[in-house]
Amino acid sequence: MIDYEQTLRLIELAQAGDNEAKNMLINQNYPLVKSVIRRYRNKGVDYDDLFQLGCVGFVKAINNFDCSYNVKFSTYAVPMIAGEVKRFLRDDGYIKVSRAIKSQAIEINRYLASIPPQEPTPNIEDIANKFGMEPQEVVFAMDSNKYPMSLSAPIDQTEEGSVTLQERIADPEDEDTKLDHFILKSLIASLSPRDRKIIIMRYYRDKTQSEIAKELGVSQVQVSRIENKVIQQMRKKFSD
Repeated sequence: MIDYEQTLRLIELAQAGDNEAKNMLINQNYPLVKSVIRRYRNKGVDYDDLFQLGCVGFVKAINNFDCSYNVKFSTYAVPMIAGEVKRFLRDDGYIKVSRAIKSQAIEINRYLASIPPQEPTPNIEDIANKFGMEPQEVVFAMDSNKYPMSLSAPIDQTEEGSVTLQERIADPEDEDTKLDHFILKSLIASLSPRDRKIIIMRYYRDKTQSEIAKELGVSQVQVSRIENKVIQQMRKKFSD
């Protein structure tokens, strides 16, 4: 098993075009790829195809990894592997959703993301009126795009704009849940120290934006903006 320094060296060589180094990284990380794709079995996709998708995601992780990151390569690679499989299941898998519905879901999500934290979240009827749709069409469109956003989509908007990520997790002993925990931990680890501190204080220590602002010596508005920016970044990374 290669150590941390050897891994970084192989990544640098692979990024420079050394296919032997890339193949060595892939061979050494077969167990990692298999552990990630295991949760997607019984989704109507052949295991060998899942493994190939996982390898594609792993290669993307090699190509995009910044060796100056203060995180392990495996921490960065897991969301990339999972993202490649999820993209296939979403776009080419056995559940087919029309492009029109996907476009509606994207527009709805963009609209919801644009709502300031201090304003109430629009309900289904509000969204239907906004886009000239029937309420049931809104529900169908939002559900069609729910899976790839399962970790970071807002599910509880309070007056202060809080979003509870961990409420997505049902059974702490479930294998899928353990992977979700790992992916979420990976995304948080990739944040800057300031952004990571705000997310941890907000969602793991149940502090309000005002309390965080007071502790950090900034305004509540700044905390709100940083929080929203980070949530959007994490959502994009998880669904990529």
